[in-house]
This record gives sequence, structure tokens and C-alpha cells, in this order.
Amino acid sequence: MEELCVPRRPAKWVGFVATGAIGVLVAMTIVGRLPDPEHRQFLLLDVAVGLVSVALIPVVGRRPVPGAIALAVLAALSPAATPPSTVGTLTVALRRPLRTAILVALAGTVAHLIQGLWQPIHGLPFFWFAVLDLVVHAALVGWGQGTQARQQLVESLRERARRAEAEQGRRVAEARSNERTKMAREMHDVLAHRLSLLATYAGALEYRPDSSPEKLAKAAGVIRTGVHQALDELREVINVLRDEAVYEGRPQPTFGDLRALVDESREAGTTIAYDDQVADPMSLPPATGRTAYRVVQEGLTNARKHAAGHPVTVLVAGQAGDRLRIELTNPASNGTPLAPGSGTGLVGLTERVQLAGGTLDHGPLPGGGFRLEASLPWPS
Repeated sequence: MEELCVPRRPAKWVGFVATGAIGVLVAMTIVGRLPDPEHRQFLLLDVAVGLVSVALIPVVGRRPVPGAIALAVLAALSPAATPPSTVGTLTVALRRPLRTAILVALAGTVAHLIQGLWQPIHGLPFFWFAVLDLVVHAALVGWGQGTQARQQLVESLRERARRAEAEQGRRVAEARSNERTKMAREMHDVLAHRLSLLATYAGALEYRPDSSPEKLAKAAGVIRTGVHQALDELREVINVLRDEAVYEGRPQPTFGDLRALVDESREAGTTIAYDDQVADPMSLPPATGRTAYRVVQEGLTNARKHAAGHPVTVLVAGQAGDRLRIELTNPASNGTPLAPGSGTGLVGLTERVQLAGGTLDHGPLPGGGFRLEASLPWPS
């Protein structure tokens, strides 16, 4: 690519000032040659070349290479074009690749050598004039390329900073999204369990209106308490999704809460055969125990929805150094679910178990019914 580094365009007044300063240098060059009778004869040529070279300065700003070459040709005719030609070479070195800058500088060097041959400077041998010419143009190339490299480095660092800032922002947003998803999943599990219990009690009131006043009052009290709890949990979900509040460390269930979960479902009328074959449950990692709790909770919730009134078998077994196995089975569905579901509970549960390093399997049994089985790692 020809364009490597294009500096920002300076303000117009800066261009006018620079052109004026170069014009002053051109005029000083012409005036400085007047005392020499040999150079005085080139006065008209010097003035013409000086005017044309100053007029080409704006062209150098827009098209550096053609402008610098044109100024080099004028410099071969008269020293009046030397200041503009120097500016043209420097501009190319600042904006173009090294190869282009060297070629333009070589053209400027040759042009000044031609100038030195037919309009020599008295008191300065041509050899030293050539050396000075070469050194000046080499310095211009080095200055321009060094400045260009510095600008590219600064821009590269700025781009890296912008990318790092954008990446940091993306990571923060992703972390917040993951955290909100995690919290919403927790709330889904809790709400689904709570609402299924309410549906069970409400169904009992609907189908057993002849129950004793004590049982009716107890069921109504459970429904009232459950509604308040469900509303509180729903409010937390809404706050999380609105970013108006942070999930403030709601007590997370543990493996030791499984018994209470089973008892709660039994009180709602579900017959549960609970078989706990876990050796040394205190050594179970908290995260694994929490995942096991959610598996059983989701299984009981689905059983109440799709097989209400039928017994559920819950088996939990395992030991340290092996795996923790959870299995829930229940009879076939009654047809119409007791409470509508979103259909995403098992999807979210599968994701939760996989994140814990385990596996989840669920599906209908050959003889009828439904089985939910999870296997979780239990390091020693």
C-alpha cells in the first residue's frame, strides 16, 4: 500500500503560515545572491522559480510525491527552489513508505547536484557541496521515517488500548449476563417448585370440598403463605432483570435440605419413597449438593405437574471418590398437566448438571412412566 501514515490535516491558518514562512526563505535566498555579479544575471530566473515553487507548496500537501518531484526539478534550475524542495522531501518522508521517500530524496539530491554544477557556490568545493547535499537529504528521510514510525506506534498503542477497553467492557457485560442468567435460573427452579405446590393444594380444595374445616383452613393457609413467598421471589426476579437490585446472597440449598424438600412435597399430598444411600454426605462439595437438590426439586415439580396423585421414587446414592447418583421415577402422565410449564425446566437443569461436570438423562420408561437420572462427580 502506498499510504502508510496520513497525519491529520492541520488547520488552514497553519498552512498559510507555513507557506508564508517558506516564501520568506525563498525571498532571502534570492536577495542573498544579489551581491554576486555572476548570480545576479539569474535574477529573473530565480524570481520566476521562487514564485512557482511557493505556489506548489499547497500541491505538496495534497499530492506529496508529484509535488516533491516538481520542486526537485525547479531546484535544479535555481537555488530559490531549495527551501520548498526540502519541505517536499520531508513531507514525502513523513507520509510515504521508506522506498518512496528514498527515491524522492535521490531525485532531490541529483537535482541539487545539477544546480551545484552550473551555479556553484563560491568558496565551497563541489565535493563538499555534494556531501552536504547527500547528508541533508539523508537526514530528511531519517527524520520523516522516524516521525512516521513514532506516529504508527502511538496509533497502534491507542488502538490496543481501545480494543482492551472494548474487550473489558464485553467481558463485564458477559459476566453480568451470565450472573443474571444464573440468578434467573435459580429463581425459576424455586418458583416452579412453589407454584406446583400451590396448584396441588388448590386442586385438593377443588376436588375435595367435603374435607373437614381444619383441613380446608390448613390448605388455605399453605396457599396464602405460598403465594406470599412466590410474590417475594418473583419480585426478586424482576429486580434482577431490571438491574435495580443485586441478588444479595439468598441462602442457597444444600444436600442436607433434601429431606425437608421431600417432606414439603409429602405434606402437599405426594407419596414419595425416598431412599438415601449416600455415605458421609458431609464430605460432599457444596456445589454438588446444591446441584443434587435442584435435580430432585425439578423432578418432584414435574411429577406434581404431569403425574399428580401418583407415587414418586427418589434414590440418592454415592460416596467420595466415586459419583453421586440421583434417580427419580414416577408413573405415566395423567394427560393434562396440573399446572402449565414453560418446557425449559429440563433444558436449564441439563445445562446446570453439565456445568457441574455431570450428566443428565431423562425420558419415558419402557413399561410406562418417566425417569430422571443425574450423575455428578464426587472427588475424594
